[in-house]
Formats: sequence, structure tokens, C-alpha cells
Amino acid sequence: MELDFERCYRAVDSRDQRFDGWFYTGVTSTGIYCRPSCPAMTPKRQNVRFFPSAAAAQGAGLRACRRCRPDAAPGSPQWDVRGDVVGRAMRLIADGVVDRDGVPGLAARLGYTERHLHRMLRAELGAGPLALARAQRAQAARTLVETTGLGMAEIAFAAGFGSVRQFNETVREVYGVAPSELRTARGTRPAPAGAGTITLRLAYRPPLHAAALLDFLALRALPGVEEVRDGAYRRGLRLPHGTGEATLTPADGYVAATLRLTDMRDLSPAVARCRRLFDLDADPAAVDDTLAADPALAGAVTAEPGVRVPRAVDGWEMAVRAIIGQQVSVTSARTTLTRLLTHLPPPPPTPTAGPVDHEVVASAAGVSRQQLHDRRDEAGGRGGPAGGLWAFPSAAEVLGVPDAGFGMPGGRRETIRALARAVVDGTLDLEPGGDREETRRRLTELPGIGAWTAGYVAMRALGDPDVLLATDLAVRRGAAALGLPDDPKTLDTYADRWRPWRSYAVVRLWRAA
Repeated sequence: MELDFERCYRAVDSRDQRFDGWFYTGVTSTGIYCRPSCPAMTPKRQNVRFFPSAAAAQGAGLRACRRCRPDAAPGSPQWDVRGDVVGRAMRLIADGVVDRDGVPGLAARLGYTERHLHRMLRAELGAGPLALARAQRAQAARTLVETTGLGMAEIAFAAGFGSVRQFNETVREVYGVAPSELRTARGTRPAPAGAGTITLRLAYRPPLHAAALLDFLALRALPGVEEVRDGAYRRGLRLPHGTGEATLTPADGYVAATLRLTDMRDLSPAVARCRRLFDLDADPAAVDDTLAADPALAGAVTAEPGVRVPRAVDGWEMAVRAIIGQQVSVTSARTTLTRLLTHLPPPPPTPTAGPVDHEVVASAAGVSRQQLHDRRDEAGGRGGPAGGLWAFPSAAEVLGVPDAGFGMPGGRRETIRALARAVVDGTLDLEPGGDREETRRRLTELPGIGAWTAGYVAMRALGDPDVLLATDLAVRRGAAALGLPDDPKTLDTYADRWRPWRSYAVVRLWRAA
């Protein structure tokens, strides 16, 4: 990746936070690297180098600045926007694929040889997949050191290191101090927050219209799986090594995240999925500038800057929601989904999580509390957990639900089963690392899935920022409310001016409706 020195240096000189995560500033005279907005004195030109990734700066022998903490900056928005191999690779690395499956596993997921993948990442980011994953492990380790009371050996393996020695060497190299000194530097040892509980801050580029995110998620929240309460969003998670629960509370400049994990190795995947859900790596200035250029949207952008696309923590879950939501209201889809969940045995909840209100779950499903427990017993469940929210059931679990448990027309039921079989046998990749165009093509090949459903999945599950749902009823109503054409073909042509941010325009049209 070519970085223009003058543009980068101007951003550093002005301490422009918008460029945090886009690139990193290496200062050769001090041997450190910083984010562009670092409050330290601007270094002299002859002492500055710019890097496209933290891993590239580390590879040049620089350590992370302990003042601006460059590894805590929001990720580059281009990895959400780009659908090419490098963009997909970065999303998979963030989800911990290299830690779990190694570089061969990453290459296999992308359909390239290890050598070619390494060459592409080096050309774009100045570092190969191992170095990129190592930088992420170092960040996870520092988070655990500073925010938990875990022992150093536990932290080493939870962060994805193969040995304590490797953990110690990496932390010393990246941060310039021993792991124990990172903890001492905080002044006090972190107070116990409960087994498997981590609290951290998720940075974003302002502005963030938190109310729009919470309103959207609250309207679609599935009782027992997720909830919005007291300005916070809480949900169960299915993670590579176990289950978990996340509580996300938007604040000024960051989102406070409390993660309760049954296996600490899931820290990086949990953080990546929470960031993805709230679209925290987006560049709202770029999005709003494009949409505000249209007079029809300018007023909405001015009144509500920073509206994000609510995404997903689980592509399979989002695809099921899309299928059930075809041609029905949001409330009706929510009721149908809740009834389906009552026929599934819940996974064990996260032990330290808060309680589930079973009266709310039963009411949303249209049954009594006793009927709810009876259905869970029939499905092999335990009548509800002692506490905590459940993760959405897996594709394999849904395949085991009898016909009566779906509560929907037979055609739609068979569409969900066809989707589940495609996910189980690996012919359909619904995660952000999947090929967006290929996934949309394979979705539409399944019976009962059309362009609207595939587009909705691409927007919310795959993170495609440029999807227009021109036939969506709420989009058409929102367009009419703003004086835009509501005919799908005419609207599709008109919306070319919103590229490459049509997904964000869709959210604004939904709000206008």
C-alpha cells in the first residue's frame, strides 16, 4: 500500500483522529510507533516513517507508544468496505482464524495458496498473516493483563500464544516492558469482575448515533437471546471455543463492553464480532459527506450524523431472520422466531450472566410460561437456564426441529432447512470472510430465497456497505416520505449517487419510514 508522505504528515501535525487506524506513524529517533492523533510533540520529518499496519511497524523494530496506545485505535474502515481477498483475510484474522487454524486454514478459507496469500498481504500491509495475527495477540494479551486478575500463564494461552515464553518475548518486543510491568503501570491490580468477565472500551470514529443502533436492535430483539435495557444492548454469543455474553453500552468516544466468556481464548473473536455488530470501524465522515450531497438526505444527515448499519455477530442467524422476515412485519417475524426458539434446547448459559425473564420469553412466543418449559423439555432442554442469555441455535440444531416447531408455512420451513444444510456441509459461507458475490449467488440458488433476502444478508451479515433494497416496503415508504421516487426501478437508478454507501442510505430510509 502506498502512503503519501505529505498527506500523512499533515494528518499527524493536526492530530486528526479520523485517520487513526488508517496508518501508523513510526518515529525512528525514539523507536516507537503511534496513532496519527498522538498528543506528543510532532516529530521531525526526517525521523518519520509511515506504516499501513501495526504489524508492519513492529516488523521494523518499533514498539507501541504507551501514551496514545495505537493498538487500541479503531480498525481501518477499508477492511469493512473491501470485498477482495485482502479485505476478507483481514476480517478472518480479526476473528482469530489464524490462531485457531493457522495460516494453512486461513489460506484454505480464502481459496489461495499460503505463498500467494503472504505475498498479497505483504504488498498491502507490509506484513504477512502470521505477523498480523501476532500483533492482534499482543493487543489481546495487553487487554487481559490490564483489565483482569488472571495469572500470566493463563493470559498467554487465552490470548492465543503457544507458550509463556513466546508471550513474554512478544509483549517485551511490542510494548518495551515485561507483562508484569504493564499491570504494575496501572497502579492497582484489577478488581475481580467474576470468572471469565472482561471489561474494555471499543473505540470508534465519531460521530456515532447510538440511539439509531439501539432503536433498531430493540425492535428486533429476541427474548432470551438479546435485549436492550437502560441504554445498553446485551446478547448471547456462540464463539469458537464456547459460549459468551456481551453487554455493549455506548458512551462518549467509545462503547463500553463487558464480555463474559466460558473460554478466554474467545476474547479476540468476541471483540471482533461486537465491533462488527455496532459497525465501529466505519468512517462516518466519508459516509455522511456522500449522502449529504443529496438534498433529499441532507436534512436527515445534519439532524442525525453518524448513523451506522447494524450488522451481525452470526451470519447464519441473520440469514434465518431474513428468511422469516420475508413479506411480514418486524413484529410478526420476531414472534415467529421466538416460537421457533422455544422448540430448541438452550445451550448452557454463561455462568456469571444475569437472569433471563422467562415470562417475557413466553409472552413473546405467544405461550404460557408452563408451555414454554414443556416445549423445552420435549426438545431435550432443561426448562430454561439458571441465568444468562442464550446464543442463537446453530444450523445443526435447527435441522433437528420437527415440522410443528417452525410455526410457519411449509415452503419457508424447507427454505430454512435448505439453508441449514448448506451451512452445515460448508457449501455456504455466511461469515464476513466469505466472498460477497459468491455468497449472494449461492443464496439465490436455494429454493425460496430471492434478491431481497440475499441483499439483506449481504448488508447485515457480510458487511457489504453498498446494498440497496429497492423493493423493501419500508425503504419505499421512507423514500416517499423524503420526496424520492418509490418505484423500485426508478429508485435503483436514482441511488447510484449514494455509492458506495447505499447500505447506509437504506438505514436512513428505514428511519424516515
